[in-house]
Amino acid sequence: MQKVLILDFGGQYNQLIARRVRENRVYCEVHPHDMPMEEIRRFAPIGIIFTGGPGSVYLPDAPKVDPAVFTLGVPILGICYGCQLMAQMLGGRVTAAQNDAAREYGKTQTSFDPGCALFRGLPEESVTWMSHGDYMAQAPQGFRLAAHSAVCPTAAICDEERRLYGVQFHPEVNHTAYGREMLHNFLYGICAAGGDWTMADYKTQAIAGIQEKVGDGKALLALSGGVDSSVAAALMAEAIGSRLTCVFVDHGLMRKNEGDQVEAAFAHRDLRFIRINAEERFLSRLASVVEPERKRKIIGEEFVRVFEETAGQIGAVDYLVQGTIYPDVIESGKGDAAVIKSHHNVGGLPDSVNFREILEPLRLLFKDEVRQLGRELGLPEALICRQPFPGPGLAIRIIGEVTKEKLDVLREADAIFREEMARAGLGQSADQYFAALTNMRSVGVMGDGRSYDYAIALRSVQTSDFMTADWSRLPYELLDRASVRIVNEVRGVNRVLYDITSKPPATVEYE
Repeated sequence: MQKVLILDFGGQYNQLIARRVRENRVYCEVHPHDMPMEEIRRFAPIGIIFTGGPGSVYLPDAPKVDPAVFTLGVPILGICYGCQLMAQMLGGRVTAAQNDAAREYGKTQTSFDPGCALFRGLPEESVTWMSHGDYMAQAPQGFRLAAHSAVCPTAAICDEERRLYGVQFHPEVNHTAYGREMLHNFLYGICAAGGDWTMADYKTQAIAGIQEKVGDGKALLALSGGVDSSVAAALMAEAIGSRLTCVFVDHGLMRKNEGDQVEAAFAHRDLRFIRINAEERFLSRLASVVEPERKRKIIGEEFVRVFEETAGQIGAVDYLVQGTIYPDVIESGKGDAAVIKSHHNVGGLPDSVNFREILEPLRLLFKDEVRQLGRELGLPEALICRQPFPGPGLAIRIIGEVTKEKLDVLREADAIFREEMARAGLGQSADQYFAALTNMRSVGVMGDGRSYDYAIALRSVQTSDFMTADWSRLPYELLDRASVRIVNEVRGVNRVLYDITSKPPATVEYE
């Protein structure tokens, strides 16, 4: 299988680059910029992409790559910081922009040289997305200028003999009009990709890898009933069969009736299924905790402790399996990237666990790829297309302290919203939708009397990979019905809000 290596310098769009490469049916992985050369050689990439990043390449502590990477004879594409780094390391000159006019942020009209392989077959002028305060004052020897904007003559550079390319803008974002086509040109026209990345191949390789890793050992899988853990369960079951035990921990933070639904969904499958009711245990640990990161870490640790105790009862369990996916890893912080929020199954894990190893067979997949793998494994479409539900459950949809009373309020409000979405025929059109309980109480009038109750926030988003998301334009009639029902049927609520914030700047979940 052909592979592209993405070296990460900590930019905000880095994982989107990986999505774009895989959309072209080319496998790629994101690794830290200081990946040792011997590992790069073993990876054997057909092409390398340097990502953007917040640093300045001319500073002493700027992140760099091993200079030997330029001697591999492999095509390299530098994006933003990656372009500047390539220029600086190969003899060019990068400086801070001398004035505000030389800095570029946002949509920028850009002109291209169609003779450059990166822009072949594309219009000579279109919009790109710029985000830089540094300036490439001089291109390295052997490079020519391949694109420019009104204030930046070095918007793209190329040395086609050595197959080295750099762009000052971000082709991976939708705001760059022909960015996907540019990346396609790099992958197919320059790297000679064959498009051999398929989920059928991934399934075969993943099963072989699991069998090699686990050997004759046993594994315990943390099953939530969501898409990710269900696909992981099917994959592990196909790899090691009866040596897999699936444990569903009902932590009391589930949606209405969800614990029973999960148990019913797996009751007739050929695997060992154990349900553990641990509501009191989790709620006692969460008592008086209001800080979101602390909630996540408590839940992550408590999950592992329950699994350890269960493994002790089963006997001789070597591996703990989680349905961790790429966005979980990304948002929990990777390399130079910022921690957005510690996912309970990544940053929320305790320092030590009583298992030989934690296995994460979906760790390098995005959500849409997980669904594709589920289809390859023969899972029913109803399970594959289930609404995503976070491992910490309703705890991160309650702002502030989590209590049994608040959970009961939120469960009812959430159930009503989901019922109204289904009744309106929109259950499959939104990629995720739910109710959240704010920590705000407000004055209302109910039954000719004053009330002072909670406000419920409704949220619905459209997204393909959960790295970015846009809020859903739901019909007013639907929102009206949901609001009326929630206020009338759920005791303790007197106000309903609708969240119209996209990701970024918000995340999909509230905490």
